[in-house]
Amino acid sequence: MEIRTHQSINSIDQHRWNELNDSDYPFLRHEFLAALENSGSVSTEQGWQPCHLELIEGGETSIYLPLYIKYHSWGEYVFDQSWANAYHQSGLNYYPKLLSAIPYTPSSGPRWIGKLGFEESFKKIAQAIKSFAREYNLESWHLLFPEEALVEKAQTHGLLVRTGLQYQWFNRDYRDFNHFLETLTSRKRKELRKEREKNRAFEFIHLSGSEITQDQLNQFFDLYALTYLKRGRDPYLDQSFFTELVQTMPEQMLFVFARLEGKIVAGALSFHDSNTLYGRYWGCYEEYDALHFETCYYQGVDYCIKHQLKRFDSGAQGEHKIKRGFEPIFTHSVHWIDHPEFHKAIAHFVDEEHEYLCVQKDRLSERLPFKCSDL
Repeated sequence: MEIRTHQSINSIDQHRWNELNDSDYPFLRHEFLAALENSGSVSTEQGWQPCHLELIEGGETSIYLPLYIKYHSWGEYVFDQSWANAYHQSGLNYYPKLLSAIPYTPSSGPRWIGKLGFEESFKKIAQAIKSFAREYNLESWHLLFPEEALVEKAQTHGLLVRTGLQYQWFNRDYRDFNHFLETLTSRKRKELRKEREKNRAFEFIHLSGSEITQDQLNQFFDLYALTYLKRGRDPYLDQSFFTELVQTMPEQMLFVFARLEGKIVAGALSFHDSNTLYGRYWGCYEEYDALHFETCYYQGVDYCIKHQLKRFDSGAQGEHKIKRGFEPIFTHSVHWIDHPEFHKAIAHFVDEEHEYLCVQKDRLSERLPFKCSDL
């Protein structure tokens, strides 16, 4: 087995990458990863040094794995800064570290592409990663938001599995939004109807990437950037990132704009595949009561029902989503820690964290608005 790394996704043939990719998960497309790098949103200067892994057997590529050398933990949504601090306090270097993830994207899904079976692929990846890391004196590898099937396999290879919580909406073959509301308790049903009623003055438009105008795209980026600027930070993503995606994968993009008196005042961008809607970015010029929930959640639920998508992954965090029918679910990350003592300490940490989150998930599930017979 030959191990080859690529310092840019663009050094990998796009056709070959997508030919090996048997999933329509949007964030593993060559086009998405290329837009991140081409826009400068992902670069060594930003602390993301691409070193995408290619495994070659018999002269042919068998696996591609998105891989980065990271010099910090920003933009990952799996928080390991306390681990880094413990390393530094012990006089050891936590950074740089190896990371397999979709940058700035806390959405679970496939994490590599290839023509081998799942178990065989993961075994070869784990071997290659350890070899690569030790050759370049890297202390750890972290694989974020993999599919559920990876969790058990990771543990058999001596890797640590960390648990997280997100909130997602599931389409139980609803005919329309009112059909969904019928599954809620009377009090919660009235609350959601009242919340949606607050936005009757707004007009909501849905546009695919191929339908959006350049002026609308400019407005969306202004809205997105404002969510960061209001907190005194620059946005993670450059405007050219969104412009490139509109050109290369518009069919998997959904823009939702809220208009008031003919003017756009808020917007959200989601991506979708054949099964799931992925809510990603949002912004507004001014604050309006309940407009965020309508634009980012209820419009997405409407879209899922209309297009028969089974799941709405609304992104990281947000207990406020529970009363709107978004259910707490576990997410995972996989970690290889080379240092024996820190492996042991972090293993203890993730075990305790998992126990806490199990209790937390049960507690949060009790707050769901559904009638007992409807779950």
